[in-house]
Amino acid sequence: MGIYSGKNAVVTGGSSGIGLATATLLAVGGARVVITGRSQGALDAARERLGENAVALRGDVSSLSDLDALADGVKAELGTVDALFVNAGITALTPFESTTEEVYDELFAINVKGAFFTVQKLAPLLNTGAGVVLTTSVAGTVGMLDTSVYAAGKAAVRSMARSLSRELLPRTIRVNALSPGPIDTGILERSMTRESAEQFKAERVADNPMRRFGTLDEIAAAAAFLAFDATYTAGIELPVDGGVTQL
Repeated sequence: MGIYSGKNAVVTGGSSGIGLATATLLAVGGARVVITGRSQGALDAARERLGENAVALRGDVSSLSDLDALADGVKAELGTVDALFVNAGITALTPFESTTEEVYDELFAINVKGAFFTVQKLAPLLNTGAGVVLTTSVAGTVGMLDTSVYAAGKAAVRSMARSLSRELLPRTIRVNALSPGPIDTGILERSMTRESAEQFKAERVADNPMRRFGTLDEIAAAAAFLAFDATYTAGIELPVDGGVTQL
């Protein structure tokens, strides 16, 4: 039996990057895992990789009707949930002078609204003692050029970890935040030009005390720790960032 045998988990944004790495860790450990995402093709590929312990449900976290459908699907597939990893999100460079209302609204709709209502819609399915993990970012702590909208959204999610903990602790449900530093997930190349992504990566490595990017496995291990093992921990933000926000 695996370490997570008998456990049920939901990972939003689970078809790639940090979400897929976390879903893989949990599924390999024996958990039943529901992953979500907006791309059916990516979800199908992730489901194939994860094996029989995983179910893929397509949906957009910025859509409340999609989240209602997700809650129904999770109830049908899992019944109840022991770990909820609220990871779905997008990033975009937002230079102050040229940021549009459309980009601003999209970032907040997915990263902030999506996070809040994911927890709200799935909360009735959470078991006593369940762990909720929200993905934030070092961008919400330190000032970075051209990230003001994304950073503000992640700071809002960090605040949610505190307030939602107060809301859910009467049910002994813990809410914490996971703050990744520079992790090479491929999202930069999908949201920037190749040249901009390479420059951004070089700057992050130069500023990092460990002089490297973190790995997906390191983030997944931290997410699992907060979800299952940190049983006397609520409302924190755990930096997994090579020390960049602490040193």
